[in-house]
Amino acid sequence: MQTVEQTARRRKSNAEKFLVLMLGGGVILAALSFLFLRFGAESLSLSDILNAFFAFDEGEFKHVIARDIRLPRLLADIIVGVSLAVAGAVMQGNTKNPMADSGIMGISAGSVFAIVLMMAFLPDASRLERIGYSCLGALAATLLIYGVALLGHTGRSADRMVLSGMAISTLFSSVSSAVILKSGNVNAMMKYTAGSSANTIWLDVGLSAPFFAAGLIAALVMARSLTIMGLGDEVSRELGANTRLIRLVGTIVVLVLSAIAVIIIGPVGYVGLMVPHIVRHIVGTDYRLILPSCAVLGAVLVVLVDLLARVIIAPLEFPVGILITMIGVPFFIFVSRRQRGTFS
Repeated sequence: MQTVEQTARRRKSNAEKFLVLMLGGGVILAALSFLFLRFGAESLSLSDILNAFFAFDEGEFKHVIARDIRLPRLLADIIVGVSLAVAGAVMQGNTKNPMADSGIMGISAGSVFAIVLMMAFLPDASRLERIGYSCLGALAATLLIYGVALLGHTGRSADRMVLSGMAISTLFSSVSSAVILKSGNVNAMMKYTAGSSANTIWLDVGLSAPFFAAGLIAALVMARSLTIMGLGDEVSRELGANTRLIRLVGTIVVLVLSAIAVIIIGPVGYVGLMVPHIVRHIVGTDYRLILPSCAVLGAVLVVLVDLLARVIIAPLEFPVGILITMIGVPFFIFVSRRQRGTFS
């Protein structure tokens, strides 16, 4: 049992770590953003980048690369990183499941399935319609996951959720693959399902931004409620928390943020698993600190990986979704061995 003084010291220490993480993460993100704009198949100088923003010339190819190709891609990576990391943290707090992640749990696979169906049968659908289909796919996957998990009566609930999510993810991925093979647009669909922001344009960023902002703001507003939920449902209700409403809002936040990430970059897993675990070890269990920290580190992770994906085999590109999976799978194994169905 911690004394009041020990608790106060721990909170002060976590707050100090939070400030260091936010400032350090912000500096790293700024540095990575500059490197992202500068390096790739065509390297740009600092003057090229500055002129692209302040003295843009449509006839100058390097200006077009900086402003119309790399900048929207950079912003897309930031949106995706923030969305996936925050969605993962909310999902873990909402379900008290330390292994929760929109990719692992099958939510992203549901979104991808909906987008693949749309690309195959409604190729002329607008980008705004894609967002709607992506959300519907995420909703369908979520309902299936909870439904399958509730059918089980043995084993830990966290284990049932993970296994149900993996099963649903495999199902959606298999059907998506079958649709891709039967369609006449195999190359475009395969590139999409590999996870890449290479074809991102300003319209994608503009359409996604309002949904992203709404999801992020809602997550930050419910941060205190998620912290209270960590005390258990009974204690939460005694403190006046409406646990059903919190879970409903949390689920909607996860659906929107996950769907936005999928529509921009395709399926990218493990960001929502890795980042919240790292952050929780640094700043503790207060979601008022966890969620902003996840937003910064999530953006740093995706921008860094996409930068590496563009330069390690330049002028070719490595799919960012595959590269993150190569990092995330060992992390998932490590975490799953350490977790024993407990969450704090």
